Amino acid sequence: MKVYINGKLVAEKNAKISVFDHGLLYGDGVFEGIRVYHNKVFTLDRHIDRLYRSARAIALDMPITKEEMARAVVKTCKANQIKNGYVRLIVTRGVGSLGLNPYLCKDPQIVIIAGAIQLYPVELYDQGLAIVTVGTKRNHPEAINPRIKSLNYLNNVLAKIEAINAGVMECVMLNPQGYVAEASGDNIFVVRGKELATPPSWCGALEGITREVVMELALEMGYTVKEDVMTRYDLYTADEVFLTGTAAEIIGVGMIDKRPIGDGRPGEVTRALAGRFKEYTKIEGVPIQ
Repeated sequence: MKVYINGKLVAEKNAKISVFDHGLLYGDGVFEGIRVYHNKVFTLDRHIDRLYRSARAIALDMPITKEEMARAVVKTCKANQIKNGYVRLIVTRGVGSLGLNPYLCKDPQIVIIAGAIQLYPVELYDQGLAIVTVGTKRNHPEAINPRIKSLNYLNNVLAKIEAINAGVMECVMLNPQGYVAEASGDNIFVVRGKELATPPSWCGALEGITREVVMELALEMGYTVKEDVMTRYDLYTADEVFLTGTAAEIIGVGMIDKRPIGDGRPGEVTRALAGRFKEYTKIEGVPIQ
């Protein structure tokens, strides 16, 4: 594997950053997870735009332009002969002192890794995912705003630990007010009839790229789509529930807190959207040339 670091492609064993990098010391940096389908980088422009918004939100000056960053992603995929895979794009604050002052870090570090990913077993896309509500609350937007895709992911990691300890692979995170925010690594949707609803970002949801695409595709397919505040009651009583994410794509939820959703398997709307999403991945993307 070749890893991109600050303009150079290096062998995996030589892909290193300083122990004084504030991305390591304090989780000070931003990242994106991006998919590659059919030899094309999926929704690359959207990911790059969000990366730069995240950087602006934490006062991180990006060392290269958006266009240069996009070319670096494509270059890394090409070097690793990725036809269908996953890209992790990371920008750290850079090397600094042992203190918190980010303005002492002069050189942000760009790291791009392109490889494979398999988040959930294939059979769960047919059977449906079992999830639980966890006690770890989603970060308050005025603490670490979830709209910033930062390297500080401990909030999500703690929720994931609870899910795994409960014997499932994913969970529902509530915000400090008790409203549904998202899963530990995915956005969440509920379906009632022909209407889809997902929590708004101010409830603690990341504005996911897959979430955004699914909302657009759903509207094209004739569904009503809205952002709405919801509680666990809304999840328990929904016709269908599904999760979306770059790695997860679209996966139906069959059970929440041991309560079956619908008939306990991915519903008609979930399956239709998953099929439409799969078709969309064949035509959208930046070619790897």
